[in-house]
Amino acid sequence: MHPPPAAMDFGQSSLFGYMDELQELTFIERPVRRSLKTAEEIERLTVDEDLSDIERALYLLSAGQDIQGTSAIASLPFLMRQSPAETLRTVLPKVREVLQAAGAEMQLTAALAFLTILQEESVSVHTYAHSFLHVILLHLEHRDTGVSNAWLETLLSVIEVLPKETLRHEILNPLVSKAQLSQTVQSRLVSCKILGKLTNKFDAHTIKREILPLVKSLCQDVEYEVRSCMCRQLENIAQGIGAELTKSVVLPELIELFRDEGSSVRLAAFETLVNLLDNFDTDDRSQTILPLVKSFCEKSFKADESILTSLSFHLGKLCHGLYGIFTPDQHLRFLEFYKKLCTLGLQQENGHNESQIPPQILAQEKKYITVRKNCAYNFPAMTVFVDPKNFHMELYSTFFCLCHDPEVPVRYTIAICFHEVSKLLDSGVYLIHKELITLLQDESLEVLDALIDHLPETLELMSAGGESTTQENKLSSLPDLIPALTAAEQRAATSLKWRTHEKLLQRYACLPHVISSDQIYYRFLQRMFTIVMTNNVLPVQKAASRTLCIFLRYNRKQDQRHEVIQKLIEQLGQGKSYWNRLRFLDTCEFIIEIFSRSFFCKYFFLPAIELTHDPVANVRMKLCYLLPKVKSTLKIPADKHLLQQLEMCVRKLLCQEKDKDVLAIVKRTVLELDRMEMSLDAQFQKKNYEKDLLDQEKEREELLLLEMEQLEKEKQQNDGRSMSEKTLEKKRREMKTPAALPKNTPTAVPGPSSGTPSTSKEVRKSKLIRSQSFNSQAFHSKYGNLDKCASKNPTMAYTSSASGLAKTSAMISLTDDSFWTPRNASSAPATFASSAPLPSTSRGTANPVDIKSAGSKDMQPRKAALKSRKSNP
Repeated sequence: MHPPPAAMDFGQSSLFGYMDELQELTFIERPVRRSLKTAEEIERLTVDEDLSDIERALYLLSAGQDIQGTSAIASLPFLMRQSPAETLRTVLPKVREVLQAAGAEMQLTAALAFLTILQEESVSVHTYAHSFLHVILLHLEHRDTGVSNAWLETLLSVIEVLPKETLRHEILNPLVSKAQLSQTVQSRLVSCKILGKLTNKFDAHTIKREILPLVKSLCQDVEYEVRSCMCRQLENIAQGIGAELTKSVVLPELIELFRDEGSSVRLAAFETLVNLLDNFDTDDRSQTILPLVKSFCEKSFKADESILTSLSFHLGKLCHGLYGIFTPDQHLRFLEFYKKLCTLGLQQENGHNESQIPPQILAQEKKYITVRKNCAYNFPAMTVFVDPKNFHMELYSTFFCLCHDPEVPVRYTIAICFHEVSKLLDSGVYLIHKELITLLQDESLEVLDALIDHLPETLELMSAGGESTTQENKLSSLPDLIPALTAAEQRAATSLKWRTHEKLLQRYACLPHVISSDQIYYRFLQRMFTIVMTNNVLPVQKAASRTLCIFLRYNRKQDQRHEVIQKLIEQLGQGKSYWNRLRFLDTCEFIIEIFSRSFFCKYFFLPAIELTHDPVANVRMKLCYLLPKVKSTLKIPADKHLLQQLEMCVRKLLCQEKDKDVLAIVKRTVLELDRMEMSLDAQFQKKNYEKDLLDQEKEREELLLLEMEQLEKEKQQNDGRSMSEKTLEKKRREMKTPAALPKNTPTAVPGPSSGTPSTSKEVRKSKLIRSQSFNSQAFHSKYGNLDKCASKNPTMAYTSSASGLAKTSAMISLTDDSFWTPRNASSAPATFASSAPLPSTSRGTANPVDIKSAGSKDMQPRKAALKSRKSNP
């Protein structure tokens, strides 16, 4: 038994043990103390604070250490911005002197500083060439390859802006001698890259006379590195000399380089030729290029892995460029070559067992991962190559292998291009349903993250493809989709990658266009609500809240909508945790964005402004930020009573708020609310009018959703007396409402008319036919507009003043009685009402007693006040 920690023994042996531990700590500290600077070193590194920036730079370059000199050179762009003339006269000569014996770090810093000065245009091009170009050219052939490349990159950027005469005298003329065989390999490599850049700066005559002879000489250089480097510049040269010279000069050089003994040279020739395919005519491609490429592909498996890697990356572009000149046999051979690359390195290749594979092939497995990844990248191009009609026979098995590849990079790449393959297959997209489920259930979260980037597009293609395209049969061909989607969300939720979880929840907003409302309600909606209530990551909560609002927006069942609204108000808006009440305000903001104004005012206006009495300052503060948007949902004069309650709450905040931060925000919000009540000029009035038309369209869709449930029930009851398809189609055309409302014509929302009882059943049936195609037509287009409307929320409310009403007279259709008047019981569609009443506010039906009691100073608690408003009509 060990003694308890509190019973410590302070005997002699114990003290000696403590002393040993202290000595160990002392030994640990000694290296730290030795690493500190001595007084002499500190003195040597100290600079007088009274020196100017230029004087300090000169001092550091003259007497400072290397690290100080590097710092001074790094400050050159700053000095050039402050005083360019003085810097050029005093600092730059010192920099030239120091760079002659500088180390690699200082050289790299100088190359970057010179490039920054060029990009910032601190001096004119002529001054830059006169002051800096000589220094750049001097260090191009530095013995350190990294330093040489840094100066070369700076020079190539300088070539873009220099005039032709300067380029000819300072760069092209010296280049003739630098490209000779007598020069070093480094010098000739630099010459190759400069030639590729100079080609686009001169006319064709100068290129043919002065540049092309150097190009030919470097293509035939004795060093394979130089030949390879020059070969890769032929693409730039071909762009500068035109198609005729490309065919007569560049193509013969490429053909010769294709037969080079160096594998890197042949690889450079192949890649350059693929990139230049569009520059050659059909005869050149069929008679010259195709035989070269065919031979190169046949020999590639005997070469090293670098050639296979490059070939697999460029194969899609190659097949596209040569498409149309292949014979059927050649077409088949290239396709088989691609299939072989897709399975290269797999243990079960060609159906053999692992024991039959030679050990050397197993050792090379990892080297072939990049090859298969490149094949996955090129899969859409190869789908075009074989024609999507032949996908099932030619490429499906290959696609299956790539989706089930044992390596994550391969599956990640095929997941990225999955939506492109879906587009190409069009009506045949049903062929890859199982592969979508497989990737959704992939064990790697990276694969899932790549797939969900275009998940809405893919799912809509899936739901629209194949023979079943009706709303009721959308899931018949995807029975495993919903379990795969829910499992993917659960896997993302339990991981530490919350950004992937957030993205997935955002993409699930497309589900109303893919699966039925009941499926969303039972399998996804409650999960979204749980995430909003329990998740600890704010972006994830907001994403779930917005998706939940979209699910509610397109829900077609009255009792389900009622339950969701009630949960939002009771468990979020009136929740015990202030964090939930904050999320309720986020939800209110999304509802304002997605729903019509009347919907928000009916169900969420009062619960939102009740939070002005919240005991937590952060909740009141967030509400203050939201109040302008809340006010923008009101319509005057119909919502005058709601405006009065809003003003009363704001007035109470001003009088009773004790938190200074909240009070400051309240004062700013009051000023913004006051500006919203100012008279509107004609231009802004037109802008609001267009937004009101959009809001009217949203409300029309909401009313149609309310009618759907009752219409479908009536259809089920009257199946035996259903009209013929032609009659239904005729009625649908009669009842069809224009998708886009005229801007200058007041339009009333069509609703069930109580004055025509004789035709009410026919009207309901015609609306039912319209509702069956609503999700795939109107819903789809309006859902696409929701994101566009996010940044265009109305921020101005209608004013109750006489001048404001005069200016809004053109928008009388938005406050028309037919638009807001409650329907009678005989013709009313299913509403959001239920046995448990919700806090709702009917426009234009406010009770004066209720308004007066709401404005009293002795406000009841939040729930009590809410219950009192529920009891009023």
